[in-house]
Amino acid sequence: MKTQSDPVRRRWRIARAPGRLPLAGHALHLARRPLEYLSSLPALGDLVELRLGTRLTYLPCHPELVQDVLLNARVYDTGGPVKEKARPILGNGLITSDWADHRRQRRMVQPAFHTTRIATYAEVMREECATHAETWRPGRPVDVGDAMQALTARVTARALFSTEMAPQSVAEVQRSLPVMVRGAFRRALDPTGLIARLPLAANREFDAALDRLHTLIDGIVGDYRRSGEDRGDLLSALLAARDDEDGGALTDREVHDQVMTLLLAGVETTASALTWAWHLLATQPEAEARLHAEVDEVLGGRTPTYADVPKLAHTQRIFTETLRLYPPAWMFTRMTTQPTELAGQRLPAGTDILISPYVIHRMPEFFPRPEAFDPDRWVPERAGDVTRGSYLPFGAGSRKCIGDVFGMTEATLALAALASHWRLRPVPGTTVSPRAEMSLTAGPLPMVPERR
Repeated sequence: MKTQSDPVRRRWRIARAPGRLPLAGHALHLARRPLEYLSSLPALGDLVELRLGTRLTYLPCHPELVQDVLLNARVYDTGGPVKEKARPILGNGLITSDWADHRRQRRMVQPAFHTTRIATYAEVMREECATHAETWRPGRPVDVGDAMQALTARVTARALFSTEMAPQSVAEVQRSLPVMVRGAFRRALDPTGLIARLPLAANREFDAALDRLHTLIDGIVGDYRRSGEDRGDLLSALLAARDDEDGGALTDREVHDQVMTLLLAGVETTASALTWAWHLLATQPEAEARLHAEVDEVLGGRTPTYADVPKLAHTQRIFTETLRLYPPAWMFTRMTTQPTELAGQRLPAGTDILISPYVIHRMPEFFPRPEAFDPDRWVPERAGDVTRGSYLPFGAGSRKCIGDVFGMTEATLALAALASHWRLRPVPGTTVSPRAEMSLTAGPLPMVPERR
């Protein structure tokens, strides 16, 4: 990848975002039209100052500045209003834990995503993709978003909880997780914290869904503890994990919080990106035809396995480009733990930093024709020209998504397995636009399966 090699100190442009309102600051703009508003800010400067409520916040609008933040996790720790609202929901897991806790947790959880474990999880992915391919009927519309949520929920639950636990677990995850995600997003964007305290039906529904998920996870963790059996799944790996430095194990509370985190990250994000991939393929006949040619050549009609993933190069590039255009983690936050400097701007401790992959991925300085769906951006001879730090669907640094290989493997197998048998066509009159919720979703997306 291209790096910034100019030895001359860069002259960064610092700007203030327009439209600040009393008390709310820029929070209403982010709540009403976050993608449009954030995307307008790079034209103003490389580092743009905002206020969320009264909180001082900055948006880095250059990959070099984003890298400065993400590669210095001690100074720019996880934090800000999103984390504060997420911690009561997710607990102290990998997404929400502070630097010291995260460092320990990462060491202990990483073995659960070792290559040998991914190969085991891929067998679950293969089985679920094959089963899902049989549920569609020619000419009968399906909501692709719901279909991908169902698929990723089954894969994630089985990878987490093993085959025997799947039927009960998947049903509860599919029922409760979307409610939790919607409620968490509403709370994250409320700078006052008042919405969560109002006696609204949505709040009661959210609380009930969260209670059900907590109860489900506690019951499963207790069952695993009592059996002491390694069932070859993620939860077994978490329970077996030991800290290399002190030999300690994860407590039940820590395991619970990691499971909640992995459920949220494993279901919602991959499902959103797969949904966008099917939409994009339906609008790009050439990319779709090359996908069909590749899966026909590599698979010959059979369901793909883990060993096929390296051979499905175009399939992987389709998903990589989908993540560029519609990164599920469209925005996340960091907070300065001490006074520091970014782009020459002094930042006091407690300053919030917004990182938006959606904004960075669509900057024409780094991606020519940024709005175009072009999987060939990622062929080896072109991918080397991508500026370092300009592509970050999984984040970067020590907090880079621990499940990035899991997610890419799952998406590659799902696209290949379903495209071996089906093509999806839009329902006439359907309007698709991104919804910036907890992840970047397409909303309802009815499409008609056609047998190939």
